[in-house]
Amino acid sequence: MSYPGYPPSGGYPTQTGGYPPQPGAYPPQAGGYPPQAGGYPPQAGGYPPQAGGYPPQAGGYPPQAGGYPPQAGGYPPQAGGYPSQQAGGYPQAGGGFPQGGGFPPQAGGYPSMPPAQGKGIPGGGMPQGYPGCPAPGQPQGYPGGPAPGQPQGYPGGPAPGQPQGYPGGPAPGQQPMPGYPGGAPATNPSMPGYGGGVPATPYSPAINRGYRGVIKDYPGADPLRDVEVLRKAMKGFGTDEAAIIEILGSRSNKQRVPMVAAYKTTYGKDLFHDLKSELTGNFEKLAIAMLQTPAKFDTSQLKEAIAGAGTDEACLIEILSSRSNAEIREINQIYKNEYGKKLEDAIINDTSGHFRRLLVSLCQGNRDEREQVDINMAKQDAQKLYAAGENKVGTDESQFNAILCSRSRPHLRAVFNEYQQMSGRDIVKSICREMSGNVEDGMVAVVKCIRNTPEYFAERLHKSMAGAGTKDRTLIRVMVTRSEVDMLDIRQAYQKTYGKSLYTAISGDTSGDYQKLLLKLCGGSD
Repeated sequence: MSYPGYPPSGGYPTQTGGYPPQPGAYPPQAGGYPPQAGGYPPQAGGYPPQAGGYPPQAGGYPPQAGGYPPQAGGYPPQAGGYPSQQAGGYPQAGGGFPQGGGFPPQAGGYPSMPPAQGKGIPGGGMPQGYPGCPAPGQPQGYPGGPAPGQPQGYPGGPAPGQPQGYPGGPAPGQQPMPGYPGGAPATNPSMPGYGGGVPATPYSPAINRGYRGVIKDYPGADPLRDVEVLRKAMKGFGTDEAAIIEILGSRSNKQRVPMVAAYKTTYGKDLFHDLKSELTGNFEKLAIAMLQTPAKFDTSQLKEAIAGAGTDEACLIEILSSRSNAEIREINQIYKNEYGKKLEDAIINDTSGHFRRLLVSLCQGNRDEREQVDINMAKQDAQKLYAAGENKVGTDESQFNAILCSRSRPHLRAVFNEYQQMSGRDIVKSICREMSGNVEDGMVAVVKCIRNTPEYFAERLHKSMAGAGTKDRTLIRVMVTRSEVDMLDIRQAYQKTYGKSLYTAISGDTSGDYQKLLLKLCGGSD
């Protein structure tokens, strides 16, 4: 059977004499086939194209092996096969081929193509497409892509036609952030950029260097024998301070604390009371501090910082920014048990403004403590800090508070590094430019403590001994609380920063038994 206007059955084309047929045959004349220049297929020479596949020139649609038409096997073809015709292709006669049986057609027929809208032959119906393809005459898209004719975006990007932003950056249309090295320069020339390469900063968890304290467990220590030595040192006329220094200065905290219960069990007396009656001044304060658990001592220091004349803001920040979540929660519990009120309430009653918010955030003990660092998130946080300070009229202290009080220490160290590379300015200098008063001091202390804890405590020790007089509360607190944590690192940082050993500094600024016990906690000269 043949169809009006089609070549006779037996294949297409088969007759000699070439193509196109006489008027009235296929396809119709106006707009017929082959099309004029710019039509389909583009090469001259009529149809069918020369051997070598369809179409032969580069830039066309890639054919599957075997040329055109595709091999039997049904429609749709395999991935990479022949795509749909563009508008202007071969129209299908209304009610004509293809018959049921799919694509390609049976022998003797010609594979139908989607008819072009407005170019059907007499009797043709609506333009016919095939499943999954755009309507005939419309631009062709791809799975998951934008609607044809719309600007093309990318996964996770802004809506097409909208200004493009980036995670953590300013809203589109706002002043752009500085660019990172290797990327496109900032669109605003006045914004700071990067100079030179990015210094190598480790983002992986810090290497465990082992025990960095100087006070270690004394082999074979027995609290019952130790309190006997202490009792003899305080009994009778005078006090044997050397014996007290030797016992307290050579035992670890977990060996010293049981002495309090052992003393009361053995002698029925309070060790703290006897030490206070026998010792005086800073030597007494240091000895009492060494006989308390770290959390109990921290709690007493926070109480003094809040309840004393004025508020020791530096003490509050020092403790709350350097302790772990577990330590802060234990401090909260002890504070409530000892003083009948929550530490948070005491802070709220004694401070104000953004500094109060900073302390309240820190005293929750909810900082992320994961060691892994997501560098992309670190870059986003650096951009947020920049947008909240340097890139803003005024300062959004709440953004600084949110990031500095909740992110992990390794993450924040990466953030500080990214901020430096992005803005060309150290984060501490930016804080000093944008803030003032207690909130400035608090934010700077948090940054310094997190960036390099031993260096931060070396600075705290140096300030406690610099100038006229000595801030003994700070000196005692740092020496007692860090002697079994990172005193070796603090000594190295002190030597490097101030050009002399911590041992020498303590020796030159203190005296007597107080000095001797402090030097025990220092552990030696560098």
